[in-house]
Amino acid sequence: MTEHLAQSDPNATNEQGRGSSSTLSRLAARLESSALAEAPRELLREALGATPSGSGAPTVPHPDQRVFLDSINVSGFRGIGRKARLPLTAKPGVTLVVGRNGSGKSSFAEGAETALTGRTARLDKQRGEVWRRHWRNLHDGADPKVEVRLAIAGNPRLSTLTCTWPGDDVTAPAVEFRRPGHGRRPFADIGWERALNDYSPFLSYTDLDKVLNGRPSEQYDSIVAILGLGELADADERLQGIERALASALKQVEAERPALVEVLSALDDPRAEHALAVVGGAGDPDFVELGALVTALPEADEGRLRELRATAGLTGPDLGAVGAAVDRLREAIAVLDDVRASGAEDAHQRAELLAKALEHSLRHEDEDTCPVCGSNRPLDEAWADRAAEQVATLRQEAATAREARTGLRDAVDAVRHLVTPVPAWLPAPLVDPWEEWQACRTIDDAERLAARAETAALVLADACAALREEALRELEKLDEEWRACVTRLAGWLDRAWPAYVGRPRLRQVRAARKWLKEACAELREERLRPFEDHSQRIWEELRQQSNVDLRSVRLTGSEKATVRKLVMDVSVDGTQAAALGVMSQGELHSLALALFLPRAAAPDSPFGFVVIDDPVQSMDPAKVHGLAKVLHDLGETRQVVVFTHDTRLQRAFTNQEFPVNVLEVEREGRSAVIVRRVTDPVGQALADARALARTPNLPPVAMTHVLPSLCRTVLERAFSEAAWLRLHRAGLAEHEAEKTVAGAVTLMDIAALGLFGDPSKKAGEVYREVRRRCGPEAVDLIRQCQEGAHPSGTAMPDPYRFVDDIKAVALTVRKPEEGP
Repeated sequence: MTEHLAQSDPNATNEQGRGSSSTLSRLAARLESSALAEAPRELLREALGATPSGSGAPTVPHPDQRVFLDSINVSGFRGIGRKARLPLTAKPGVTLVVGRNGSGKSSFAEGAETALTGRTARLDKQRGEVWRRHWRNLHDGADPKVEVRLAIAGNPRLSTLTCTWPGDDVTAPAVEFRRPGHGRRPFADIGWERALNDYSPFLSYTDLDKVLNGRPSEQYDSIVAILGLGELADADERLQGIERALASALKQVEAERPALVEVLSALDDPRAEHALAVVGGAGDPDFVELGALVTALPEADEGRLRELRATAGLTGPDLGAVGAAVDRLREAIAVLDDVRASGAEDAHQRAELLAKALEHSLRHEDEDTCPVCGSNRPLDEAWADRAAEQVATLRQEAATAREARTGLRDAVDAVRHLVTPVPAWLPAPLVDPWEEWQACRTIDDAERLAARAETAALVLADACAALREEALRELEKLDEEWRACVTRLAGWLDRAWPAYVGRPRLRQVRAARKWLKEACAELREERLRPFEDHSQRIWEELRQQSNVDLRSVRLTGSEKATVRKLVMDVSVDGTQAAALGVMSQGELHSLALALFLPRAAAPDSPFGFVVIDDPVQSMDPAKVHGLAKVLHDLGETRQVVVFTHDTRLQRAFTNQEFPVNVLEVEREGRSAVIVRRVTDPVGQALADARALARTPNLPPVAMTHVLPSLCRTVLERAFSEAAWLRLHRAGLAEHEAEKTVAGAVTLMDIAALGLFGDPSKKAGEVYREVRRRCGPEAVDLIRQCQEGAHPSGTAMPDPYRFVDDIKAVALTVRKPEEGP
């Protein structure tokens, strides 16, 4: 089963593992042996060979340089306040991150997903303002920050992905990528976006729901992206671009022909009749004959033609607009005259004078004489009431006067606005009339402006009309109508010639695209078989007691089709049925896992890790047992990190004796999140050794032979972990690293591989390095572990201390020292 999860078909998997170059080479071989004509073949060679290049191109991670997670550090984000660290081992294996709901464990998963993809499945589902406003953790007061430490094959030091938020929008993080030796860059410039989309290493319960309940086109695209046919889709897109350009050009010139025929038909000219016969006939036009017609024009003075065309284009003032503006101006003058005659013009000053007198009387109520004329008529309360009424009346009259003056100004501006500037070039007869018209802009007197604008506009318009008619008559004499037609014909000819010449190439492009579409369909089905087999094997592990069989996984439609979908054929007790209609929620959940995991484990994926959040929901105990088996098998080739609050998954690993790392997350007051290691493969072996040392009344051989063997297992696991990490950092291909670690049999070979990356190192070199890193006592401990396999065994005066000392050595050597 382990081998099956790693590769369903060795040939198919190796084919996929080699990536796009293999796909293109296979297609090229198929192309050369096809019956396709040479011209479309050459088009396909060009399209398939057009790959992006240049120093500025993004560096996309290669499947042989896989990326693993070393740790996730989170602060101020979601359920985590002060900085908390989730330590991981950057190698294949399963890690369970356990903790109750609300402990903060999912904040690590969401933080890593946000740092790498800029989004989370939870955010996609919960777009409410409450979630958006409260995604920051306010307990510690620290700015939200996520740091993901990555181990990239070929680099001895770890890279760091740092995600911060300059504002309050959770969907707008600033993400920086630092790779030792390569400096710092915005993560968006690295070029991982497509790989993260095609081989998403993140799976949440929400994502599982989307796998089955998303749009059919999304389901289709999520599967087809990993089949390694992206380059073929790109090639088809390039061919489609050529086809679109050729077809569009041909369509445009064909659409212009009827209008051109109509123009030629309207001319009473033998040359137009000749051109009409060429353009309007059936089939392709005779471009040579049409070219001769276009060039056969009578000679003419181009300077004179330009002057005549310019004169024919002169329009002068719009008499209708000028007449309306002058009428409005005269009406405004009359309104203002009426206001002046009524005395409203003086009303403002009188109103202000009375208002001031009224104000004075209110301030000096005891005065017996008028402050202006000195008479003894008092400004009493009765006078004040009359004065107030008069002020109101006078101000109303003043407002009428203001409106009249404003109306006059607007009418004057409207007339002036119609006076257009003198053009840069004018025929001599129009200079004086146009200047007279232009002078209207400087007249301030409204009555003079009305009279002069009306007269000047009429004179100028008449002059323009006379000159325009004269110019048109002369242009007609100079063959202007035919010239205009020839200009149009020449423009059409320039477009039509390459469009019609390109028609054979258009047929070739369409033939090339047809062949490519058929080849892509065959390759797609070929590539889909291993994926389908992998999904079916996972389903067999997860289905347990289910009576639903997954018969096939198919893709219908094509990459560019509007109707494309993923089809899952299932049967219940042998009867064919629709998956979504007959399966329980737990079964659908398992089926979604069976579809997702092959995608995450695709050979072309550059990501060596898979992060799964909450996969156990709705699963019965039997399916949880099967899930542990599936995750264990996947952990042979991938770093699997599972976040769960369900204790059944951990028990399923323990019951089946699968090696697993378990990290427990606890949330204390003020969102302080603590992570502690519960167990790991090295810790499991140590626990076995410690349990043996504590068991009373054992025969002596248990201490002299069995205990050293268990401690030897502890060291082997620690050195193996270090070996894998060292080989990965050195850039050794993943399958080669696994093969090398598996090939080291003796403890000395494994230790040499873990300490130096070279199993051929001598025992003396191994001991010297162990002594340097762990102290001189460590060498004796290793020798005691080896002696346990001998018939005489090894003395064990203090078993408890022996196990503790072995633990100290194992914890020191299990990770290689980072390079410079």
